[in-house]
Amino acid sequence: MGGFGPPPGSPFAGGRMDTGLPFAGVPPELAAKAQAILDTEPEHPEPDISFSHRHGREKRLTLTRFLRPHRLALGWAVALVILETAMVTSGPYLTGLGIDRGIRARDTGALLTIALIFVGTVVAGTYLSKVRIQVSGRLGERLMFELRIKVFSHFQRLSLDFFTREKAGVLMSRMTSDIESLTQLFHQGLINMFVQALTLLIISVILFLTSPLLAVITIGVVVPVMLALTLWFRAASDRGFNLVRDRIALVLADLSENLAGIRIITAHNRRRHNLVHHRNVVGDYTDANNYTAKVGALYGPGAETVSVIGQAIILVVGANLVLDGKLGLGALTAFFLYVTMFFAPIQQLVQLYNVYQQGRAALRKLGDVLDTVPAVPEADDAHDLPPIEGEIRLEGVTFGYDPRIPVLRDIDLVIAPGETVAVVGETGAGKSTIAKLVTRFYDPSAGRVLIDGHDLREVTFTSLRQQIGVVPQEPFLFAGSIRDNITFANPDASDDEIAEACRQIGLDDVVARQADGLDSAVHERGVSLSSGERQLLALTRAFLARPRVLVLDEATSNLDLRSETRIEQALDVLLEGRTAIIIAHRLATAMRADRIAVVHDGHIVEIGSHDELLAAGGRYTRLYETWMAHTN
Repeated sequence: MGGFGPPPGSPFAGGRMDTGLPFAGVPPELAAKAQAILDTEPEHPEPDISFSHRHGREKRLTLTRFLRPHRLALGWAVALVILETAMVTSGPYLTGLGIDRGIRARDTGALLTIALIFVGTVVAGTYLSKVRIQVSGRLGERLMFELRIKVFSHFQRLSLDFFTREKAGVLMSRMTSDIESLTQLFHQGLINMFVQALTLLIISVILFLTSPLLAVITIGVVVPVMLALTLWFRAASDRGFNLVRDRIALVLADLSENLAGIRIITAHNRRRHNLVHHRNVVGDYTDANNYTAKVGALYGPGAETVSVIGQAIILVVGANLVLDGKLGLGALTAFFLYVTMFFAPIQQLVQLYNVYQQGRAALRKLGDVLDTVPAVPEADDAHDLPPIEGEIRLEGVTFGYDPRIPVLRDIDLVIAPGETVAVVGETGAGKSTIAKLVTRFYDPSAGRVLIDGHDLREVTFTSLRQQIGVVPQEPFLFAGSIRDNITFANPDASDDEIAEACRQIGLDDVVARQADGLDSAVHERGVSLSSGERQLLALTRAFLARPRVLVLDEATSNLDLRSETRIEQALDVLLEGRTAIIIAHRLATAMRADRIAVVHDGHIVEIGSHDELLAAGGRYTRLYETWMAHTN
């Protein structure tokens, strides 16, 4: 990155700057400390990544099914919880024992022994808590890692129609806020809920062993009211947290759309209007959070009031039992301390239930995504497409993005190996749809698409996409360097192959003008390059991938005449020896093809060479005359 690289001798020197951001380097006075930190980092092996286009027949994602593969680690965490809880709950018992056998019996030795045991349980409980938090923390991070990879892999597997239907911001919320809610559930919720539930169970047993009468009063007063409050809270919070998850998704969707369209927003002076709209969207999200806060505010103080009333009743009844000699003072003290501990887990469970509800709502949303089946699936018995000659055949193809409204109707088309066919027609006629069917972004609702006699629905995606190249109307460039974008489809290409591809397509002049050549950053969406330069880079990327079939979807429609001429020259090189389908808006591009197919109202109404179609005097002739009139 020129002057932005790390200084010589820095532990970060020589690293690639793939982010496109300037890096000022580590200050020399901190280099030694930075190196010391790096020396303590564990070695991370290359990740073992497996990906399949086939959607597994998995059952719906639930908390139980998600945790089942990690039951051994969970068992270890549960064992630590049991030991920790035993240490924590022994305190009141030892306190009561110290009062009866130490203080009231005036036995200093017994009191000292009990005190030392008490200190030992506190130390042991603290250590067990530390180990339990480490174990559960590692388990939680591993679960989150697996879930993020699982959801991201499923996004890669889904078909284009899914991303057409769903807003990008909603999908981002699945990978961000929803998974963050699950992170809180695994880090704070599940194990702590088990800790508090186990504590509650142990204390209940101890209460009955200490004083059955007081225990019955405690359970009889607290549990029914708490149960009623909890059932109401569960139903109300379920509704609230589902609403929160839906509305945060809308907030992120609106934000994503505004960031992507900021140029149009600025050009049309829509900033104030968009601010009002976003304020309304955020307001709906705030209302949903206020609802959940209101529900929690009613439940928390209500539960606390019940606990205070219960403690007061226990104190009055227990004091009378002590005065009647039916209960020792130490036993009453221990009982009262246990009652205090009895209400504390309930309060904790109330707070943790909020986390649990958020996590459950997030898991439901993620389950909906993972249950989505790709509209264009890879068949279970799909075979690899062998090296192809490039014959393309469409037989009786009918297709509509909405099945009720066909875009193409009964299309028949044969393209010979090495032939270039341009598809022209009015906007909305179905030109780009043909390209999407040939690349199998969609499947026809009727008919077949074949390459070298192989039905595309019967071959694997990997073998198909390795032999088909696509250059869209607006090429997408990723944040990174020019080199990274050129080698996107062929990451193992050598420097000589990259240089030859740049020379053949004509990108070498563009690279030469960049400060860092191939390592120059193009930034997100290639904003640092002109439209023509981005298109040349996309053609170079396609050339380096060396596909047998090439699909160009209006690759020159957004260019000025000078850039178009340059791209046309690059196309001559790129198309040589390849079967190609050119979706053309400008007829200058179509005229270079071997044949031209004219699409109108979902049908191929004419096909032939430029001269043949002009001689026929049909729809192509009218398109040509209109184009000539507008281009002078």
